[in-house]
Amino acid sequence: MVRARRIVLAVLAVTVMTFVVAPPHAIGQAGAPIKAALPPAAKPAWNKGIQPLTRESYYHAIECGKSGEAQSPCVFYDAGLCKNDDYTLAMYSPYKQVAFEVWTASSRKREAPTPNYKAAQQTRVVLGVTPVRAAKNPLASVAIKRGGRTIAPAVSMPDAGGGTFVFDFAAWAPTTSITLELTGKVRAVSCVLSPAVLARFR
Repeated sequence: MVRARRIVLAVLAVTVMTFVVAPPHAIGQAGAPIKAALPPAAKPAWNKGIQPLTRESYYHAIECGKSGEAQSPCVFYDAGLCKNDDYTLAMYSPYKQVAFEVWTASSRKREAPTPNYKAAQQTRVVLGVTPVRAAKNPLASVAIKRGGRTIAPAVSMPDAGGGTFVFDFAAWAPTTSITLELTGKVRAVSCVLSPAVLARFR
C-alpha cells in the first residue's frame, strides 16, 4: 500500500512536469526470462486489460474498491508481479486510481467517495519499480518489447535504484505477449506477460 501511495504522488507529478524520455542503457547481462503469473480471479471480474477510463470501467472500479478487503485482488492485482530478487513492481492506471480511492475509504469503514472522473481520465499507465532490500542492482532503464518493437517509457523518473515509468495504454494491450525489460547496472531482468495475464490488469 505504501508503494501504491508513492505511485499516486508520482502520477500527480507527471501532470505538471516536462516529459523526459529515458536514455537507452544496456549495462546488465540478461538472465532467463521470468513468466508472469496469472493474477488471481477477483470480483467483479475483468478481462479487458488496462485501458483509458470509460463510464463502464469507472463504475466497475468503484464496485471493485467497495470490497474493502485487505489486499483485495481486484485492486492489488499486481502483487507479486514478475517476482524476482532485484525489484518489486507496482502498477497504476485510471481504473486503479478510482478503485484505490474507494478501497482506502471502505477499508477504514468510511463512506465510499465519488472519485473525480476527469482527473482519473488524465491518468496514464504507471509502472513503479522499487529495489528489493539488500539487492545490489540499481535500475538503469526500463522498456517493453512488443511485436518486434522496443517501447521506451514516455516519462522516466529514476529514484534510489528504482523509479517510476509512464507508458501509453497501447503498450499493455492484451492482444499479444510482451516482455518487460528491467536493465540494472549489474544484470538485466526480463519478464514475459501473456495476453491472459494482461487481460486481468485493470
